Amino acid sequence: MSVEIPILSDVVMIFGLSSAVIIASHRFKIPPVIGFLLTGVLAGPFGLGLVGAKHEVEIFAEIGVILLLFVIGMELSLDELQRLRKPVFIGGAAQVLLTVAVFELPFMVFGVGLGKAVFIGFLAALSSTAIVLKLLAEKAQLGAPHGRISLGMLIFQDVAVVPMMLLVPLLAGVGGNPWVSLGEMGLKAALVGVVLLVAARKFIPRVLEAVIRTRSRELFLMTTLGLCFAIALLTSSVGLSLSLGAFLAGLIMSESEYSHSALEGVLPFRDVFTSVFFVSIGMLLDPAFVVMHLPQVLGLTVAILVLKAALAAVAGRLLGYPWHVAILGGLCLCQIGEFSFVLAGVGMGSNLLTDTEYQYFLAVAIMTMAVTPFLIAAVPAISERLVRLMPPGLKAAPPREAEAEMSDHLVIAGFGLGGHHLARAAKAAGIRYVILEMNPDTVRRERAKGEPILYGDASQAAVLEHINVAKARILAVVISDPAAIGRIVATAKAHNPALHIVVRTRFVAEIEPLMQLGAEEVVAEEYETSVEMFIRVLSTYLVPKADIERFVREIRAEGYGMLRRSMLNTADACSMGGACSSFGATVLAVTPGAFVEGKSLGQSHLRKEHGLTVVAVQRDGKTFLNPGAEWMFEAGDRAHVFGEQNVISDKAVLFLGHGDGAGTGPEEA
Repeated sequence: MSVEIPILSDVVMIFGLSSAVIIASHRFKIPPVIGFLLTGVLAGPFGLGLVGAKHEVEIFAEIGVILLLFVIGMELSLDELQRLRKPVFIGGAAQVLLTVAVFELPFMVFGVGLGKAVFIGFLAALSSTAIVLKLLAEKAQLGAPHGRISLGMLIFQDVAVVPMMLLVPLLAGVGGNPWVSLGEMGLKAALVGVVLLVAARKFIPRVLEAVIRTRSRELFLMTTLGLCFAIALLTSSVGLSLSLGAFLAGLIMSESEYSHSALEGVLPFRDVFTSVFFVSIGMLLDPAFVVMHLPQVLGLTVAILVLKAALAAVAGRLLGYPWHVAILGGLCLCQIGEFSFVLAGVGMGSNLLTDTEYQYFLAVAIMTMAVTPFLIAAVPAISERLVRLMPPGLKAAPPREAEAEMSDHLVIAGFGLGGHHLARAAKAAGIRYVILEMNPDTVRRERAKGEPILYGDASQAAVLEHINVAKARILAVVISDPAAIGRIVATAKAHNPALHIVVRTRFVAEIEPLMQLGAEEVVAEEYETSVEMFIRVLSTYLVPKADIERFVREIRAEGYGMLRRSMLNTADACSMGGACSSFGATVLAVTPGAFVEGKSLGQSHLRKEHGLTVVAVQRDGKTFLNPGAEWMFEAGDRAHVFGEQNVISDKAVLFLGHGDGAGTGPEEA
């Protein structure tokens, strides 16, 4: 006897139709989000009517949003949220208030009541957390300035949904006193905050530690999801949104040393349920209504996209970001959000929207969502065009402190974690440096600590001229915006063709385009991660440190070269073992006890017997070019050596003392 599960046929229909539509979308290069929206339109009651369990699908969609916010919280941290306080509270409040004010005005002019006009402003003020953060994360733009603006404002919007919903009865002229409800909600929220803070520090770490000791992956995943939904349920019970609770749960989890394992387990669930969310949104749309009112729908869609982008850009500008960065943030936030659908449903129940107005809202909101992936995909190109076309008065102002006297200095573009480490190393080595940063809060904070940091956009010629990039030796680019990195490299190279540019990027595929723009060295995070992995593996097997370091030098010298050569399809000769040799230069420090210490350049036979050419030596802050055969090496010398990369790697031990893992002579090298 078979038992039929009513919703199972709907789930099969959604997944099957989604697969077919996404395959077609991939072939025509249409973003997956649009494919899921189309799936909902086709399967919904206004399309083919293939799905009947609409309420159950909406529950799945809500779970998807909860998991999405949980993952976003885990990928952040409390420290990062602290740094985002200005984009959240100042930028977010400005964006919401400006949008509500601007959108309510035309409706009041046409005779719509104040309550209804404000409610329409509420609907327009919210953007799609699910779409924007998912797309920005996929394109590695969450850490870029416009990504930080978007994230901060979206967090504020998610919080603002709650008072908006409580104000609906007041706007409709029904119900009790909403201000009392707001006060009660504030007290409950404060109590929940205290409970969560205590749990995050006392209770949750002990629970996770006990679970980890069982070594049960299933138990760990169940506990992680249980914490997520429990905290979401707790916040929901006091009138806050489920998604806000999930975000707070993710933040708590991010402070745990087990957050990476939790993230790995939750990601597949997030992807499945957020896909169902987009399907559920598509199911609300009536295609016949859109066709009948196409001119009005298109006009409203364009108006909303333009107005929302402009108002969010103004809010971004209030945070101190330059106009072109603020406009990019505005483009990311110009759609209608998923919580607007929830708010619209409440408004329908309070007679703030008619059936026709609700269909207009659905059509316009879904069309703005459908356009968003294309806008975010075009952000790099739009950014580049804005920088070129924008009048000088609207660009980021050059730093006030002109560094016209600097020379032979290091320029650091970006002051995140990588910039911090680089500045610290430069300071320890006595290298003069100057930092360019686009986040005004970071500039103020670090300048107070004594860092030589300036507010400015490193892709602008005027900014580079103020820091005298024409006489700089090295430019290190450590920012997270791929489009901005390319502009910085091209602009800096145009001002100083001899400038040595080192760039950090995320993916190996970005190495060659940046090299073509003029970067001398590009460090790909995914490649360096693999290097770090085998270092730890070899160390665990007790491979000698000197052997590991020599292998790392060989891999970096040959690996990056092989990566670039494979992309160019050149026919460089390689040995049967796959090691491709190439010429290069490096600096080797002479340490006490080294083979060359106390020997002259002629006595060491570096060129004749070992294939190394010493082109310069640094000693006591002075550089001696082309030293002669009588030059005597001393400990502390820094020799600039030229030769084949594999030879340099093998013979580097000649400059190392016994305590550095070297042998006693060249025969051991």
